Amino acid sequence: GGMLTSVEDLDESNFLIEHADLYASKISGFWIGMYRNVNGQLLWQDNSALDFVNWGDGQPSGDELAFCVELSAATGNWSVLPCSSQKGFICKKPKIHSFLLTFYLFTDAKKDKASGHLNMWILLTLVFIILLGVTFMIYFLFKIKTGSGTGREVRQGSRQLEYSRAPTAGDNGSDATNDKEKNEHSAV
Repeated sequence: GGMLTSVEDLDESNFLIEHADLYASKISGFWIGMYRNVNGQLLWQDNSALDFVNWGDGQPSGDELAFCVELSAATGNWSVLPCSSQKGFICKKPKIHSFLLTFYLFTDAKKDKASGHLNMWILLTLVFIILLGVTFMIYFLFKIKTGSGTGREVRQGSRQLEYSRAPTAGDNGSDATNDKEKNEHSAV
């Protein structure tokens, strides 16, 4: 959202005057974001510094009922008037840097609390998935680099089993040979 505009320098004032002049035939002036507080001080609503002013002749007036400031559509000068006067208004949105915009998108709970919380959960879930993926990748790269010792031991164990089975099969053959020799001895 925006708020009534503050005018920080001559360039901004000239920009507003140029655009306000387009409406001079339809409206006499526009409310801007300056106001007089209860102590009589003139302040900007957005708390900007009051470094630039463009007062018309005799302004700011000492009228005790005048608390709002108007920008004249015809001249661009400012006047303090009662807030009940019928005027147009000029608003502006604050500048948002990209980091603040990202932070705003994920924490804006004022507009839509559920959406703000949903966005935060989505962000946290994505961060968790990324961290989990990086962890598995590092684990498997480490296992590949170290040669995965557990797999080799299993393979060596199976080879030993095969070697131990081979002589066992040969022993069965030698048993047959021994039986043949026994038969030959008994036949003689």
